[in-house]
Parts: sequence; structure tokens; C-alpha cells
Amino acid sequence: MPTLRALELFTAVLDHGSLTEAARRLHTTPSAISHQLTTLERELRTPLLHRLPRGVRATAAGRAVEADARRAVEAAAAVTRVGRAVAAGAAGRVRVACGEVLTAPLVAPVLTRWRHEHPDVVVELAEFASADALTAHLDAGRADLGVIPRPRDWTGEVHLIGHEEVVAVVPPGHPLAGATSTGTTSPGTTTVADVAAHPVVGLAPGNGLDRWLTGIAADAGTTFDVVVRTRSASTAAHLARAGAGVAVVPVSALGGDGTGVVRFTPPLGRDVVALLPAGGADPLAGEFVRDLLAGGAPRLP
Repeated sequence: MPTLRALELFTAVLDHGSLTEAARRLHTTPSAISHQLTTLERELRTPLLHRLPRGVRATAAGRAVEADARRAVEAAAAVTRVGRAVAAGAAGRVRVACGEVLTAPLVAPVLTRWRHEHPDVVVELAEFASADALTAHLDAGRADLGVIPRPRDWTGEVHLIGHEEVVAVVPPGHPLAGATSTGTTSPGTTTVADVAAHPVVGLAPGNGLDRWLTGIAADAGTTFDVVVRTRSASTAAHLARAGAGVAVVPVSALGGDGTGVVRFTPPLGRDVVALLPAGGADPLAGEFVRDLLAGGAPRLP
């Protein structure tokens, strides 16, 4: 099979009209070019150039293969340009898998900045309600990084973005909106036991946050009286404000709306992390993670 170098020299000789001039432009020698071209002609089993007293001219075979030779040289140059641009973080693609409530507060600001700072980088975003589904997606190589509450098991790299507070959301006039019924906490705060005394808007079974909250209630020696369930923590907050029950959600689910928020005593929270595969990140994914770390975890409005 013809080498790329031989095709590059063949097109250079055609462009400059002689082996001598092509050698000067390419910082090589006419004999080195002649050797490469002879090997190429032997490979193709036909002469490509007429060697004239003054210069060269393409043969019929040379004219026939010229266009394909130029395309091969241009394609190789494009590979080099793109590869170097990706290595420098100036072009390419980064695939982000994100817990759905974390997209707006964490990922969206980075995406907005990257549109201006990295215009030739394409960011592909996949959202997940389930931590297990997200880690499986990342583990299968379908994403370059993940943004998620800290999972139970992950064999790759884990980078702490920050600690996100978990709060209760109640409708206007709800007893938990002021001092709690036991009087053991300060106004505007509540306990897990106090929340468990009221109807609760829960999350769908199997949701990682639902499992975590069930464990929190068990540690407090109680259970939540779930009267309605939803797949989305953001929807749970909306349902709570509408009077369907008390919702216990991370602040990222509030959408910037602090209405009806009651904090826990002692505080509840979870780590939010960026995950990378065990083999490490490519330059783009690594830079994206650094920008996420700089932004920190979602904060209470």
C-alpha cells in the first residue's frame, strides 16, 4: 500500500514542477524524493511521472491518481489538525452524564461559558434520574464524565464538587414553616421526626435519593408517611408548595426558588461529585471537571 509520505512527495513534485524544487521546499534531497517515487511507482506497477530534461510531467496514470493522492494528503493533514486541537482542548467532543436536578445549577453555567471559550467543542448531555443508570452509562463508555451525588460504588476517579444541603419544602401556613411542633428546634428549622409526623411527597421507589431518605428516617427511628410519589425531585418540591405534602429534596431541586423551604437540625446533606473512568480523563473532560469543581455545589437560594 502506498505510504502517505510517498503521496505527499508525489503531489509536491507536481505542484513545484521538479524534484529539485520540491526537495528545496520540503527540506529534503532530490535523491530521497526520487527513491520514494520509484517505490510508489513499483507499488502501482506503472510510471507516474515523465522525467524530462527540465522538470517532470504526470503520465496518464499520474493524472488518474492525482486527485485521490491529494485527498489522502489533505485527510492526513486534517487528522493532525483535529488531533492537536483536541489535545489542546480547542476542539472535539465531551459527553456529560448528569443527574437531572443537577443540570441547571451545576452543568448549565459551565456549558454557557464553554460556548464562548470553546466554540469548536461539542458538549453532549445525557440526564438521569437514577444514579445506578448514570454510572452504568459511564462505565459502558457512553460518557466521558458524570455529575452525580456520591454513588455507593465507583471504581474510577471521584472528584468532590461540594456538599449539597437537603431541605424540607412545605406549603404556606404549614406547621413546619415556623417553630416545630416539639419546640426543640429554632424557628425555620425542623427534624426528621417532625417531618415524619406529616404526609410526605416521596420519590419513586428505586430512586437513589428515596433510598437515602428512607435510611435517614430509619436512623431517626421513624418512617415517612408517603402519600404521593414522583420521579422528579423538582416535581416533588412543586407538589409540596401546592399542598400535597412535605417534600424532602436537595437544594438543586428548588430551581432557585426558596419559597417554603425549611432547614433540618441537625443539617442534612449529600456530597456531589464528578466521576471519571478508571483510565482517567481526556484533556477536554478533565478541563470540564475542573470548571465544575470551581463552581462548587448548589447552594440554598
